[in-house]
Amino acid sequence: MGFGAMHLATEPGPPRANALSVARRAVELGVTLIDTAYMYGGGANEELLAEALHPYADGLLITTKVGVARSGPAGEWKLDGRPAVLRDQVEQALRRLRVERIELLQLHRVDPDTPLADQVGTLRDLRAEGKIGRIGLSEVTVDQLDQARTIVDVASVQNRYNLLDREHEPVLAACEAAGIAFLPWRPVAWGEAGAEAEIASVAAELDAGPTQVALAWLLGHSPVILPIPGTSRTDHLEENLTAGRLDIPTAHRDRLDRLAKVA
Repeated sequence: MGFGAMHLATEPGPPRANALSVARRAVELGVTLIDTAYMYGGGANEELLAEALHPYADGLLITTKVGVARSGPAGEWKLDGRPAVLRDQVEQALRRLRVERIELLQLHRVDPDTPLADQVGTLRDLRAEGKIGRIGLSEVTVDQLDQARTIVDVASVQNRYNLLDREHEPVLAACEAAGIAFLPWRPVAWGEAGAEAEIASVAAELDAGPTQVALAWLLGHSPVILPIPGTSRTDHLEENLTAGRLDIPTAHRDRLDRLAKVA
């Protein structure tokens, strides 16, 4: 089980102190992959993780994402996969994370205004230069994944996916076939897992919480899935991580399998 750092507060004061504590507790509990991105505070989330965890424990993988930038007078976020932008964001991430190489760098989104070959090719070049270890993609289709793999080895895919939202099941299947790690973002349907009667019923029967059931279902659904649930609370973090020890019997799993909105 990984940890998504998006919800960690970066502003000064008690919220930041709590965020530092949650990040450190995640590592204490055995988390070995933490997901962040330039978009999370314009790099502030990356700086927070470096403050909390650097020098990093052996085996701890901090993965970040590039390819989204602020634009216009209002500073709105937009997709930007131009090679110069990707290079600059990688250089900034190296500095903020205090590393010489980003072991897993993911393209946050495919910019439709820049050829995919240029975006992935830039990351390939940065890998050849020793600034990236492995390359991943986020929110891609099977066709985009296939195209990217003709240019560079793809180590991971990070698409939206959870017990109640399986729109990207074909992408997951492609990852399984190729041995690519699948990191579902929004691994729990916010609020919906507890509200769904069947999930609540299974949770009660297994003496677990709905969130734990949703995460345990993911872990048992595919060998390439690595959930990255995020939270800003230590108690929720600890609850999430216990999902790895929850065994869902076949009969209960069959009931959960039938819940997908999009199969």
